[in-house]
Amino acid sequence: MTEIKNLKEKIRNNSIIIGVRIPWNADINQIDEILTYDKYDFMSIDSQHSPFEESRLAKICEYAHDLPIPVHFRIKHSKITYLIGNLLDLGPSIIEIPQTEEITTVKDAVDNFYYPPEGKRSWGGEFRVGVEEKHLVFPADLDVRNEYMKWWNEFGVLMLQIESINAIENIKNFSIKGVDCVSWGPNDLEVDRQANKDHPLSISNEKALEYALNECYKSGIKLMVRNSKKERNKYLDMGINIFLESPGN
Repeated sequence: MTEIKNLKEKIRNNSIIIGVRIPWNADINQIDEILTYDKYDFMSIDSQHSPFEESRLAKICEYAHDLPIPVHFRIKHSKITYLIGNLLDLGPSIIEIPQTEEITTVKDAVDNFYYPPEGKRSWGGEFRVGVEEKHLVFPADLDVRNEYMKWWNEFGVLMLQIESINAIENIKNFSIKGVDCVSWGPNDLEVDRQANKDHPLSISNEKALEYALNECYKSGIKLMVRNSKKERNKYLDMGINIFLESPGN
């Protein structure tokens, strides 16, 4: 089996990264068809606004590992960061926290995403990404376990979704060690902008995005947008190089 690509490394190297959404209930044939539409770096499953079944997530991830392609998974709510380790044990390579508003949420996400010494994630899970490539058997001896934990801490991608004026202004505080990327949430941001019309960042989505990009640049993290393929060049011109696109659009 070919080893799955390291997106954390590609993010650090400022590479262009393109992901594609797949339905939460996609079968193998649907996944294969969607992946023919472009050369994708990861595929994405959403649970924030979709049904969620752990066994289905594990099955999709298992197939993705064979392809191989990383799986991005947006969890249901920022209040369940304590479940991140459990969800990672099902096979995703990327976790996204929606509606991130508090630094305590970020710190808790980092703790549950990374193995010691960087975090506090519990050891276990036969569906984890990289288990077969690392020849991990259960129970693993100490050296193999430590090797896998070190590998994961340099492989997994932790992403925060920024969906309010408060969150945009807190990018500098959210960009603690372990956070790789923030993602843009224009829909909930639009609601917040309407409720705060006198705020300078309420002028337009573009102005808010420019401000967020500048904060990311100063903080040393990257920004991802959800977009259509036809919008890709517009965002590239702005300096954005991580995309999550709908299939075929």
